Amino acid sequence: MFRKILIANRGEIACRIIKTARRLGVATVAVHSDVDAHALHVTLADQAVAIGGAAPKDSYLKGGAIIAAALETGAEAIHPGYGFLSENPDFVDAVQRAGLVFIGPSAKAIRAMGLKDAAKALMKQAGVPVVPGYHGANQDGAFLAEQAERIGYPVLIKAVAGGGGKGMRRVENAADFAEALRSARAEAANAFGNDAVLIEKYVSAPRHVEVQVFGDGRDAVHLFERDCSLQRRHQKVIEEAPAPGMTDEMRHAMGEAAVRAAKAIGYSGAGTIEFIVDGSEGLRPDRFWFMEMNTRLQVEHPVTEAVTGLDLVEWQLRVASGEPLPLRQEEIRLTGHAFEVRLYAEDVAAGFLPATGRLAHLAFPDHCRADTGVQSGDEISPWYDPMIAKIITHGPTRAIALSQLGRALDETQVAGTVTNLAFLSALARHRGFTRGEVDTGLIARDLASLMETPQNDRLESAMAAAAALHVAALPADPLTGFSLWSPLTRRITLETGADSIDVDLTMEGPQAARLRVVDQEFQAVCNGQNWTLARDVALKVVEADGLHVFAPGKTARFRRHDPLNRDASAGLGSDVTLAPMPGLVRAFFVIAGQEVQAGQPLCVLEAMKMEHMLKASRAGRVAEVFVREGAQIAAGDPLVQLAALEAGHG
Repeated sequence: MFRKILIANRGEIACRIIKTARRLGVATVAVHSDVDAHALHVTLADQAVAIGGAAPKDSYLKGGAIIAAALETGAEAIHPGYGFLSENPDFVDAVQRAGLVFIGPSAKAIRAMGLKDAAKALMKQAGVPVVPGYHGANQDGAFLAEQAERIGYPVLIKAVAGGGGKGMRRVENAADFAEALRSARAEAANAFGNDAVLIEKYVSAPRHVEVQVFGDGRDAVHLFERDCSLQRRHQKVIEEAPAPGMTDEMRHAMGEAAVRAAKAIGYSGAGTIEFIVDGSEGLRPDRFWFMEMNTRLQVEHPVTEAVTGLDLVEWQLRVASGEPLPLRQEEIRLTGHAFEVRLYAEDVAAGFLPATGRLAHLAFPDHCRADTGVQSGDEISPWYDPMIAKIITHGPTRAIALSQLGRALDETQVAGTVTNLAFLSALARHRGFTRGEVDTGLIARDLASLMETPQNDRLESAMAAAAALHVAALPADPLTGFSLWSPLTRRITLETGADSIDVDLTMEGPQAARLRVVDQEFQAVCNGQNWTLARDVALKVVEADGLHVFAPGKTARFRRHDPLNRDASAGLGSDVTLAPMPGLVRAFFVIAGQEVQAGQPLCVLEAMKMEHMLKASRAGRVAEVFVREGAQIAAGDPLVQLAALEAGHG
């Protein structure tokens, strides 16, 4: 076993690797960018080395600096985590030339699976079923359009390099193909430095089922499957193991195919074979096809650990240090059911836009596993992925594990940034999902209902009352609220989103109050720190960029109304397109004086590893473009201003 390893990554995966290394008695070295100097993974590691600026290309993608840090600190091996350099074969070669061990597969294996077209050809030779499509080298746009027609719409355009939904576009008809191809290529070139694409048939009732494999370069085993069908824009939202509706026959067929794939390239370490499954007639052994192989540890590996009782990072370290596979296939057991959700800093109501902010408060319940790389007081940076944590639950049955997940989400507390927590809670309670009816289109079909917020909710009103108590900040004085003729009542207006709530607060002494919200009245008492409603609902209030109120099964965020506050952008008028988040202006599609139609693309903003298209809210003429392509902008910065069309136009 290694004495010391360097972790070439950040955030929750770096913290997770450190946890296992420490249990095995292996010392760890963290690397960090300038903005990560005080990050959690840095404080947990035994040593830390600064490697550059905030942008990944200036730090976490600098292979030479990472290798130099490993040599300087006496590390024997480098664990890449996932993302960044984890699937870069040139980095693997450089690590080995430096006399270090790369904790992962060989450069040859990564290259074999790194390009989707070549990987599919290889898998076909190995007897692994492959989705119909065009995987050739001809990248001419007209030729690719012809191939899409031959395959039959709808089709998927997918980046040949990379994954995670980047460089992927679904196209419904020929008229949309050219723009989808342009957008996919631009995103792929930015994310992977390679704009080549392939075209595949889009499966009408698709499920995304992947198989965890592990090899030691000589032999390989599978650790059963994970269902990752709950996705939004090809990004996984909830993962579970095993897959709902899985039969022994189907599991055997998929497991055997996955092992054949791993053995075909002499695979060593943890990897995932991703399959697309046609679920229109249930799970059938003749209805699954190879999509791609991820030659690294996956973000969702904890659900596999939960149902097998194994530590995949431990297996990685043992195999990389020269040991054979710890278990034979027949010794690996599947027990119970597990779920994982990805908690993100993102504005669901604004189209799931990534968000930033300082975490004033972050807490997880004790009865779940929470893998995180941040803690209270940390900043969610615009430079990296906005994931706050992965929340994992495990139970003897799917129903119990899902019930535990709902409870864990109810009791998770985040203040300081907007999150997708409420969305995840709604998804965990979705009727179809609870019945195991999963496919990749579920979220898109039911998005409106998943984003609904119940109106006139009694508990929300109660939380508004608690927030009012907090902002009142009345002194703990025996005469608080006293007046000669009747108790004093104070009205406090709280804002939540575009709405406001009026709370009438009547103090009945220093530790008691009566609150009236709309037509509802509540009695509350204070225990010295937190207020409790008379019906024994405890409410925790945290002040950050607003008032965050936590109660069982409910979280709300409020701002105290300030009549003197005015939107700084109001003077620009409603015809100005503002940046919805900090990011880089990748491209403009309009110039001053140009006429545009409603919904026409104005520019592309790159933020947190994704491209976001901003479109015209109405028809008009471009009066002014405020920034240049390549500019780094902040949230709220003006980008484009529209003027009305002259009479006779439009």
